[in-house]
Amino acid sequence: MGQTRRPVIGITCYVETIDRPPWVSQPSAVLPRMYLDHVARAGGIPVILPPGDEALTDPEADVRAREVLARVDGLIIAGGADVQASRYAALPHPTSQAPRPDRDAWELALARVSAETGIPVLGVCRGMQIMAVAHAGTLDQHLPDTVGTDVHLPTAGVFARHTVRVAAGSRLADVLGTATLDVPTYHHQGVATHPGYTATAWTADGVVEAFEDPDAPFRLAVQWHPEAADEAELFQSLVAAATRWSASRDSLSAKGVE
Repeated sequence: MGQTRRPVIGITCYVETIDRPPWVSQPSAVLPRMYLDHVARAGGIPVILPPGDEALTDPEADVRAREVLARVDGLIIAGGADVQASRYAALPHPTSQAPRPDRDAWELALARVSAETGIPVLGVCRGMQIMAVAHAGTLDQHLPDTVGTDVHLPTAGVFARHTVRVAAGSRLADVLGTATLDVPTYHHQGVATHPGYTATAWTADGVVEAFEDPDAPFRLAVQWHPEAADEAELFQSLVAAATRWSASRDSLSAKGVE
């Protein structure tokens, strides 16, 4: 029998203008290497999925997302800037970051199409918010207004840590193997409503820190930053699910089933 093919994991990223001497103001695809390292150590092959034209309509973005997801075995919707408030029919909060319409259009399309196909998905921080908004969810735009503290983002540019409580019997609890976990955090927004997803972790102040699709083999998201910790379980579970997904898809392809 042949060796099992390593699954390809697509990871979303920014396109940023950066200086890389001697080059100045060079548009570049940008992603913290921590994501790549975690996926590789878990046995996957990481590839980055930069956003495209921000002028794409949602149907056009969905077509591109469908083409890309047909070529990868798993998806990570990575952390990043605030989702544009108009995407969930809200006005921006004074603290909202500058909109990133290119990432919003691309990642919302990936979230929509991945839900249709069933490909394994892990959302991280912004990625969790994208997954909620893609399914008619809404966001809390500034948690200090809601919970009264800045515990989720006390210092700009520095990951803080707090404890999350994980729901017993959830897929997340099965993945992590624990009922409580100390995690790296960096977010001033949070998920307010999440149709189609079941909340599976919370902080003491009641903020939803994880959710999952109970009807999907592996479709979950966390509000914290597992890539910034020695937290291999989520990436290992994603890669394992992607391996199963790949094998199933290859089997169907061999039988001539599209």
